[in-house]
Amino acid sequence: MYTRSINDVEKVEWGAGTSQRVLTAEDPMGFAVAHTVVRKGTSSRLQYRNHLEACYCIGGSGTVWNEDRSQRYDIVPGTIYVLDQHDKHYLEASDDEDLILVSIFNPPITGKEKHTLSEDGFSSY
Repeated sequence: MYTRSINDVEKVEWGAGTSQRVLTAEDPMGFAVAHTVVRKGTSSRLQYRNHLEACYCIGGSGTVWNEDRSQRYDIVPGTIYVLDQHDKHYLEASDDEDLILVSIFNPPITGKEKHTLSEDGFSSY
């Protein structure tokens, strides 16, 4: 058993916010956990090609859209959104407050990943 605080891990800038990877592949858990802040008023095109991701909202508000923006999901505290098909998606924080998420990855991320923009315009790793 052990504990770790977000104050003990690096804050990684990913373009529209920050991520603090509090549990990574170095921890023998089989999944990773990150504290993610999406800055207010931002919109990001994202896809995780090598990981499945679930994000649980603990603060703020925002929206997640599918790739062609035909499905909209409002995100508020207590809401989880699940990307179970390596889904391309748009993640937007509301204009008036940051969106704060607990992001879970399977398989676990190493914590060293950096978003790179692909040819189709979706940032991924």
